[in-house]
This record gives sequence, C-alpha cells and structure tokens, in this order.
Amino acid sequence: MDVLSDVIALMRTGRPRAARVEWRAPWGQRFPALPGSAGFQVVLEGAGRLLPQEGEPIALSAGDVLFFPRGHGYAMADTVSTPLAEPACDPLAEELGLFAADSSGGAGAATVLLCGGYRFDVSRAHPLLADLPDLVHLQGALGRDAELSAAIGLLSTEVQRPGGGADTIVTSLLDMLLLYILRACFATEPGHCRVGGWAAALADPGISAVLDAVHRDPAHPWTVQEMGERAGLSRSAFARRFTALVRQPPLTYLTWWRLAMAARLMRESDAVLGEIAARVGYSSEFAFSNAFKREHGMSPGRYRRDVGRFAPPRGPRDRRTASRRTHDVIKT
Repeated sequence: MDVLSDVIALMRTGRPRAARVEWRAPWGQRFPALPGSAGFQVVLEGAGRLLPQEGEPIALSAGDVLFFPRGHGYAMADTVSTPLAEPACDPLAEELGLFAADSSGGAGAATVLLCGGYRFDVSRAHPLLADLPDLVHLQGALGRDAELSAAIGLLSTEVQRPGGGADTIVTSLLDMLLLYILRACFATEPGHCRVGGWAAALADPGISAVLDAVHRDPAHPWTVQEMGERAGLSRSAFARRFTALVRQPPLTYLTWWRLAMAARLMRESDAVLGEIAARVGYSSEFAFSNAFKREHGMSPGRYRRDVGRFAPPRGPRDRRTASRRTHDVIKT
C-alpha cells in the first residue's frame, strides 16, 4: 500500500456518510464540531457563503471543494445575514443511513451541496494529517481536476439515484473521494493549501520512494544506510533530509509505522501475536511486546482485549496464552 492509502486504512473507523442536499434561498445551516472526524462539502450548483467559527465569511461558487480534516464546526448559508438553523442530529450517527438526498430552505435560488463525513480514530492519527490546515478550500477544483470531478460526479449520482450494490459503491467512492481530496491538496500551491513538510516529502522522489518501500514492506530489516541508497543520497544527507521533511528520524518513523500496523492487525485480523510480530519486523514476540507497550502504553494482549475487534482463536499453536484471551468481538 502507498502512503496516502495507508493514512485512510490506518485511521478511518466505521462507515463514512454522504448526503446530497438542494438548498433553496433563504437557507442557513450550522454544522457541529465533530472531534475525531473529517468532513467535506462540494458545491455542485449555485453559490453560498462559508461561515467559519473564526475569520471572515468565504464566498463559495460551483466547483469549490471544502475539506475539514479535524472536524471543526462551521456554518453555511446563502448570505451572511440569513438566520442559521441548528443541526438536528449528529450526521455521522451509526443509526443513520449511509447516504441520503434531500431538499431544504425556502423557494428561491438553488444551491446544491454534496457533503460527507468520516470517523477517524485520533489515537492512531498519521502525522501526515497534522500538516493540513483546519480548512482546505480547493477553489474551482471540479473544473481543474478531472479525477476528483469524476469521483464526485459518480458519488452524487449514486446518492441521488441509488441502484443495486449502492452501499458498497458509495462507501468505496467516499474513500476514493477522500484520497483524491488529499492528492489535490498536496499537489496544490502552498499559498492555497498551506501544507507543511509532508507535501514536500511526498513530492521528493527519493524520500517518497523510501516511504513507499517502508510502507510496503515494514518487516524488512531496514537500515538508514539502505534507505539512503534507495533515496540516492548518502546516509547522513538522507537522515537530515528525511528528518526535516517527515519531522521524525528514519528509524523512529519506521518503528512508529511498524507498531501502527501491528495495532491495525490486532484490530482487524485473528492472527496470533507471534505472527503479527514477524509481519512487522520483530524477531521475537518478547521484543515486539516491549516495543508495543512503549508506543501504545499497554501490552499487545491487553490492547487486543480492550481495543481490538478480534481475539485469537484457541488452538495448538497458542496454548500458552489461551487462558488470557477472549473470544468476544468488540466493536470499535
């Protein structure tokens, strides 16, 4: 998996949500802060105003894409003077449907918005997202970015007129859309997106190649020397450049990634701890357990019991620890 795909696979939890809403003037709506989430708004038709919690109103036009990577609250309206309706419920509540199409407001000019949200587990946040501002405003993105525009078009159509397999299609399109938004953001001029070191890291051929290799094969016995060779740099030059862009030394990032992957495997698979340790590059379960406890503040066994979705099956290969394991499935 590549780095951007890993960000989504590592952090997202539960099912994302989407809605296509036709707002008729006058209209105004508050969108609550949702810690541990990210959301987007796409102006498909018409115009409006974004009213952030801090700062001046922002004029919006058809083709604009807004991304809120940390779930900050905001409001949207046809004009800055329109009264704002309070949110009726949590748009990411599990009891709500995966997607919806609706209309609201008065009887005036229409503004059509496609919105969506994702639950993120902040305890396993990838540092890449820390470089994003609280609001990413991609002005006129639908007219410039063919892939992003195509994903939004497909999602809008499926939400408005769902067919067979709509649940799977919408979920996949929402993940795809999030990746295209991140792609567009990291490819945008710094003055528009204001991203930090990770944009430069992903754009740097050598550092990007190393990150991709480490993400694809965390179990490899990586050394700084080998990473530098893959980046086409000397050991010391690579270490300096990697640390400056990623904000962690190469082996520190490697350790973090290995243990993040291990936590994901414990949540999403029934592999025993020895197998997980080997898959992320540890030669013994003892060394893995010590490293995991330093990173996550608890032993792998406790993490699996308290946080993980799966508990390992009892069987001949794990008799030593069978008494300490549970077969309960814990929903995250």
